[in-house]
Amino acid sequence: MNRLGVMLGSVLAAVIFSSAAIAQEVTLRVHQMLPAQATIPAKAITPWAKAVEEQSGGRLKFELYPAMQLGGTPPALYDQAKDGVVDVIWTVLGYTPGRFPKSEVFELPFLMTTGEASSVAFQKYVEENAMDEFAGVHLIAVHTHGPGLFHTATPVTKLEDLKGMKIRGGSRVISDMLGRLGAEPVGMPVPQVTEALSKGVINGTTIPWEVTPALKVAELVKNHTGFAGDNGLYTQTFAIVMNQGTYDALPDDLKAVIDANSGVEVARAFGKAMDEGDVRGLKIATDLGNNIVTLDEAETERWKAAARPTVDQWFADMQAKGVDGKALYEKAKALIAAESGM
Repeated sequence: MNRLGVMLGSVLAAVIFSSAAIAQEVTLRVHQMLPAQATIPAKAITPWAKAVEEQSGGRLKFELYPAMQLGGTPPALYDQAKDGVVDVIWTVLGYTPGRFPKSEVFELPFLMTTGEASSVAFQKYVEENAMDEFAGVHLIAVHTHGPGLFHTATPVTKLEDLKGMKIRGGSRVISDMLGRLGAEPVGMPVPQVTEALSKGVINGTTIPWEVTPALKVAELVKNHTGFAGDNGLYTQTFAIVMNQGTYDALPDDLKAVIDANSGVEVARAFGKAMDEGDVRGLKIATDLGNNIVTLDEAETERWKAAARPTVDQWFADMQAKGVDGKALYEKAKALIAAESGM
């Protein structure tokens, strides 16, 4: 072959290689703890995955694995993404106590408002104050659920009614709050709630309305207690993250698709899905004729005062880590207020 032929052959090979790179297809495995029909899998993760697939021209594809189908327990999800066992996970940050200390501020009592507003505020807060807590993974978004409330076997109409009740808490901060309110906190991931309620292991649980249908909570207990005012009792914090190596291996144009489907607007969409799920969950309990209690402002203030030591304890915990917890708390409050129009 003459020199021109060799050159043309090299050019042709380069074009073929380049075309193959451009046409590269990547399948990502997404793992999470809830059944496929639950709000976040059905109304947030699936639409997100479809949007990414469409915007990538079908070059990014997803396999969705609900209900821990790939093995492990919910607290292991974050490390499954970090270690490359799976490509993408959605998880509750509070399932790994002490790992996300600055992010815990959003779990503090009577701070959050709606899922949408608090999720946007949380995303902005993390971007400004806590990205170091997500070192080793590629963060897609964080978010919260809507107002957390009590779902109990016997009615809770005043603070004293909670005394001695075994109540499920979903994180270190929430369990601390429950103890200060007079309950006996029982920590467990949310998928265990149904069995724990049905067997009487717990007398009630703290979750938002959104998750009650998937767990059959309104069928298992008939009393639900919420609070007056704009702030919910608490919220939990969540993250959807990608393995860093998986992200780094993507060609630049596919990275751009992931980037375009990350951040504040994803947080907003996930938080909004939670709020819409709250409406559905409340309707089910109402249609069942359950006892739905909203404590008045005076009683709500009693609960706020009883829960305040949890905030002070978090300040002390942060100070011990060399972090100005009071400053972070004020930043979180300001962000939530701004997003809530308060």
